[in-house]
Amino acid sequence: MNILVIGGGGREHTLAWKLAQSPRVEQIFAIPGNPGMAKVAQCVEGISLDNNEMIVAFAQQAAIDMAVVGPEAPLTRGLVDALEEVGIPAFGPSQAAAELEGSKSFAKAMMEKYHIPTARFKVFTKAEEARDYVKEQGAPIVIKADGLAAGKGVVVAQTVEEAISAVNNIMEGNSFGNAGSRVVIEECMVGEEASLLAFTDGETIVPMISSQDHKRAYDGDKGPNTGGMGTYAPAPVMTPDMVEIAVEKVLKPIIAGMKAEGRPYKGCLYAGLMITAEGPKVVEFNARFGDPETQVVLPLLKSDLAEIMLACCEGKLDQQEIQWSDGAAVCVVLASGGYPGSYMKGAPIHGLEEAEAAGTMVFHAGTAEKDGKIVTSGGRVLGVVAEAENIKAAVDKAYAGVEKIHFQGVQYRKDIAHRALERMQG
Repeated sequence: MNILVIGGGGREHTLAWKLAQSPRVEQIFAIPGNPGMAKVAQCVEGISLDNNEMIVAFAQQAAIDMAVVGPEAPLTRGLVDALEEVGIPAFGPSQAAAELEGSKSFAKAMMEKYHIPTARFKVFTKAEEARDYVKEQGAPIVIKADGLAAGKGVVVAQTVEEAISAVNNIMEGNSFGNAGSRVVIEECMVGEEASLLAFTDGETIVPMISSQDHKRAYDGDKGPNTGGMGTYAPAPVMTPDMVEIAVEKVLKPIIAGMKAEGRPYKGCLYAGLMITAEGPKVVEFNARFGDPETQVVLPLLKSDLAEIMLACCEGKLDQQEIQWSDGAAVCVVLASGGYPGSYMKGAPIHGLEEAEAAGTMVFHAGTAEKDGKIVTSGGRVLGVVAEAENIKAAVDKAYAGVEKIHFQGVQYRKDIAHRALERMQG
C-alpha cells in the first residue's frame, strides 16, 4: 500500500511512524510533513493543505491506496469527500460529519438531542445578550468560540469580569475571526479531564487506551491554555468501568446519532471528557486524533494501524481484533520560549540523536531544516515520548530524554503525569 499522510505536526509524525511499521505499507508520502517524518515518509512541499484539488491530483499521480487526514481544518473543508469521489479511501470523517468539531453549537445540539451527558449551555450570536447571560449566571463559567480556533478558543473564566472580557475578545475583538461570530457559554464542570479516542467505521466503535493532556503552559496547571504541553496513557481516572460508561453513554449514542442525521461518522473520534461526581460528561468532540494524545496512545497499539484504518474506511472494523500493550507511555512537549504567546523561530536544536539513544522517541511538531541542521519553527517544537511498564518509569525515562535536548529558549513542564503519580502514591 502507498499511504498519504496529511499534515506536518507531532500527531502526523506519530501516525507516519506507526503506519511505517505495517508490513502492508510500501511507501508513505506526507503533505507537507516535517524533518522528523522524513525518516519514514517522503515529504511533499509546495501543496497547500487548503487546496483539495492539488492534494487529490497528487494522490492520483502517486497511486495512493489510502489517505490519512491529520488536522481538523482539511476535514472541515471536505478533503475526505474529495478523495473518496475519485476512489481513494480516506481515513477521517466527511465534511458533514466533521462539523462535530467544526461547530461547537452543532455538537452541543447533537448531545442535547441524543441525551449525551455534557455541561449545561446556551448559544449566542449577539455579544450584548452573551454579556447579560454571564452576569446572570456568575462565575466560574466557560466561554467557547463556536468554530475552529486551533484548540485555543476556550476561556475558563474564574470571574464575571474575565468572562465578559472573553466574550468581548471573541465576538467583538475578532480574536478568532469567523470562528467567534457565535459563542457557546457553558457551566463550569468540576472533575478531572481525560481523553478517550476511538476507531469507528460508522457502526462499530473500538475505544483506544485513555489518556490525559496537560493544557496549561506551566507546572501546577498554571498559565495560559496551549495546544497541549504533554500527555500520558493510560489515565488512571479512566478505570475499566469508567471507559465502559463512556462507550455506552457517549460514543455509541453520538455515532448512532450522526448516522441517524445522515452524517455517518468514520475515522477517529476524540471525546474530551470531564470525570464528574455524576460520571463522565463531554467537554468537546474532536474529529481526529488528538495532539499530543496520539504520541502516547499509538506507541501502546500492538496491532497493525494501516489494517485498522483501512477497515474503518471499508466498513469492516468488526473484523479487526485490536490489541494493546499493558504498559504506559508519557510525552513531554518541548516548546519555544514565550509559547503560547509570541516566540522566536530558527533556533538550532541539539541532542536529538542522544535523546533517541537514551531510549526515547522524539516526534517533531514545529521543526524545519536549514543548512542541513534541524531548527525550531513552531510554538510546540518536539514531543519526547517514553514507553515503560508503568507511568512512573515512563515519566523518568521521558525526562531523561528531555535532558539531552537543547535549543535557545526551550520551555517545558516538569510535572507531566502528576495526577497519575499522586494516585499511585495515594
